[in-house]
Amino acid sequence: MECKTSNPAAKRFMRRNLITMLLYVLSLVLAIGVFLRYHPTGVLAYLLAVLPAIPLTGLLAIFGLYLAEEKDEFQRSIGVQSMLWGIGGTLAVTNIWGFLESFVHLRHLNPSLDAVIFWIFVGISIPFLLRRYR
Repeated sequence: MECKTSNPAAKRFMRRNLITMLLYVLSLVLAIGVFLRYHPTGVLAYLLAVLPAIPLTGLLAIFGLYLAEEKDEFQRSIGVQSMLWGIGGTLAVTNIWGFLESFVHLRHLNPSLDAVIFWIFVGISIPFLLRRYR
């Protein structure tokens, strides 16, 4: 798979992102498999439980590297704005869900979904931000 841009910062971002997402999937499959089969306890259980969160956290660092390496101020601005929309969208969803949990006893929203919600809002916001500047 090749990135369809000549922008070196975007190419590095896509390569880092792909590697990190592969690490996330592998660590998640490993953690689930070990927990289902061996039922670890103690320090090993904690390490395995945290393992999939490391690549997800790394995605933020990778995005930060992209913003630092990107020469085009417009692209950096779009990146920063999309992150702000991601933060705002995540805050709105988790806040609303929290009140629903409290008052109508809706099922608890697993906090590990926060990263997924965040990146969904980041991804959704980018086309709208780009369209605004046409």
